[in-house]
Amino acid sequence: MKKIYFLIALFCTVLLHSQERYFLNSDTRLYTSPNTSSAFLGYFRYGAEVRLLSESQNGWYKVQADNFNEGYIQEKFAATRLNAKDVKIKDAENPILEGGDAYYGGNHLFVLVAGLKARALPDKNSKIKEILFTGDPVAVDYVPVNEDDWVNINGNFDEEYARYTLRKFIGLRPNFETLIKDFDNLDVNAVSERKTLSERIVELAWNSEYSKLEPAYQRYYEVVKQINDPKLIAETEMNMALAKGLAKHKLPEQIIAFTKKAEFSLKGTKTKSLYLSQTELVKTFGKPAKKANVGDECGIYLSDLFYYYPDLEVSVDEKKNQAEIVKVYINENNKFIINPNTILDNSVSEKAFIEKYGTYIEASLKSPHNYSIIMEDSQFRLVFKDGKLFSVEIFFYC
Repeated sequence: MKKIYFLIALFCTVLLHSQERYFLNSDTRLYTSPNTSSAFLGYFRYGAEVRLLSESQNGWYKVQADNFNEGYIQEKFAATRLNAKDVKIKDAENPILEGGDAYYGGNHLFVLVAGLKARALPDKNSKIKEILFTGDPVAVDYVPVNEDDWVNINGNFDEEYARYTLRKFIGLRPNFETLIKDFDNLDVNAVSERKTLSERIVELAWNSEYSKLEPAYQRYYEVVKQINDPKLIAETEMNMALAKGLAKHKLPEQIIAFTKKAEFSLKGTKTKSLYLSQTELVKTFGKPAKKANVGDECGIYLSDLFYYYPDLEVSVDEKKNQAEIVKVYINENNKFIINPNTILDNSVSEKAFIEKYGTYIEASLKSPHNYSIIMEDSQFRLVFKDGKLFSVEIFFYC
């Protein structure tokens, strides 16, 4: 009977610990046994969360790291909360970078490969939650020694947020010039290696300054021509034009002046601004197909009430007889007039737009075929589909 009571008490104690959150108030390592002279599985950085798996035994806890590695840490390093007065013991061999650099505010490492699949579980067959690019910073609080072990790159036990990749795919931020040099030294016939490296160079360029895009795409284009894929060649040529424009990016005041008189032509009627009356809206488009209230915590729209038409979305204040254009689908009826000399309709190709206005736009590798043009308190977001202008949305800053 005493044995049963003991087991119940132990179970309750472990359960209690599992429900509490414990954090490490110093750098430490995950040891295979309760002894600092023993082998260790990985490194923790200050602030890492762990799960306690046992009561303290001679000043040691058995714990689980956020990638499910299990081992031992000293009791003195586990706390239910962090404190500004914590005396952090630094581990000079710990590869995890601390926050405060130009890329990330917390403990982190960087993605080393192109198109990295971040998974829901530490299993190569689990769901892909996100695709990451070379040079992306990722949150890391615990990193295993084994290069083929998994790392939680969100530092979170919560299944909703946790993401995993293999240790060998993350590390110190790659150096752009080094990658360029490595590419240039490859045998020209080593197409597979050149493709892999040029993809990393392009992704890292997007995670750097716009000025790096041109030399990156020049090398990628060399490989694309070797592969001789017409679709990939056309896409790369467009990206090279984009890189050229972004390298000569206009100053913010020049861009704002460019968009100052922007308006739409809706069914042949110019809006004269981004606003019109509700009466004018209904007269031109009729009753909306749908009305709905949207959550607007920032108060950025004219009203929470939205009118939805097949080719238009508008924020409407019915009491004040006001309407504010939020999104326009560009078609044979609707045009986007940035200024009197710049009229964009559904015949405008993506490549032609980039070649002519690439110095005014912002772009991202993570949102291909999407471009933004800043205004004083908002920005236009232009989306292209199948090579043609599809929609223009006004995105207001919160």
